[in-house]
Amino acid sequence: MKVILIGDSGHARVIADNVTSNGDTVIARLDDKYSELEKRGECFYGPSSSVHELIRQEQAKVVIAIGANAVRQKIASKLNLSEDNYATIIHKEAIVSPSAELGPGTVVMPGVIVNAAAKVGSHVILNTRLVIEHDCVIGDYAHVSPGAMITGGVLVGDGVHIGAGATVIPTKSIGAWSTIGAGSVVIDDIEEHSTAVGVPARIIKTADQTVSTANRKA
Repeated sequence: MKVILIGDSGHARVIADNVTSNGDTVIARLDDKYSELEKRGECFYGPSSSVHELIRQEQAKVVIAIGANAVRQKIASKLNLSEDNYATIIHKEAIVSPSAELGPGTVVMPGVIVNAAAKVGSHVILNTRLVIEHDCVIGDYAHVSPGAMITGGVLVGDGVHIGAGATVIPTKSIGAWSTIGAGSVVIDDIEEHSTAVGVPARIIKTADQTVSTANRKA
């Protein structure tokens, strides 16, 4: 498979390694720091607007190789590609249950485990050596960081960022576009557009305000 990466920074380099681990080929790295399309060796470099031309020319699939969830969503909206134009990249050292579902544009890093009946949305980053347990639902544009443990039946909303080494206990939900701090342990539902940190995780910020210590849950 030929793959076009949208983005050309550190996260894109990691995804490029994922692509080549499966014997596939990165044929283009598109980023708006480039003003025009040019070929260097076997790879094209150019602005993201070149993607439509390259899809037609090379019969390639696309991955948005940007770590920031909101930026990834913005680029997907701007490109306006069909789902069929996106690749789902699974590193050869990841384990994905045959009954799990992964959406287009999603990337699964080495050492990841996705267990039975889990449903992972589109343009999701499942980072190194994390676990998504059975019956979890992970929304579009989420990023689950290295070493996180998402236990059974958890619902993770669109655009959520779960920090490295965080744990979410079974059947809890994390609302859309929330952030869970690294190493946190989520034992309660988290409302959308919130930031929660600590053991156990407490909400320290919502979309409207920073939560004072006195007003946090005891």
